[in-house]
Amino acid sequence: QVQVVESGGGFVQPGASLRLSCAASGFTLDRFVIGWFRQAPGAEREMVSRISISGSSTHYADWVKGRFTISRDSAKNAVYLQMNSLSPEKTAVYYCAAGPYCGNYVALYVYWGQGTQITVSS
Repeated sequence: QVQVVESGGGFVQPGASLRLSCAASGFTLDRFVIGWFRQAPGAEREMVSRISISGSSTHYADWVKGRFTISRDSAKNAVYLQMNSLSPEKTAVYYCAAGPYCGNYVALYVYWGQGTQITVSS
């Protein structure tokens, strides 16, 4: 059974850091482009970051501004998103998704997790 599971979200204060993890069962993440998306209440789902199959190419949304880092751990069949200097505007549900092609469009990604909530508030 194919499954994607995100973890690492939570309630944090502004300026805090979190590391999101994306794990998979039933398939190998290394064979897919992995994207992190977010969806805030009332907003469309949008790309945060993605990493190529080889891991040599990464992409970030403009608003990330160097505060996030995406990485792979092939041995653990996992992908991570290190998020630093979080601000209230980053509050959203964050999703991990796997797809065969590089790109920012939601439709390019085939396998999705259920999402993990991040709330940034003082």
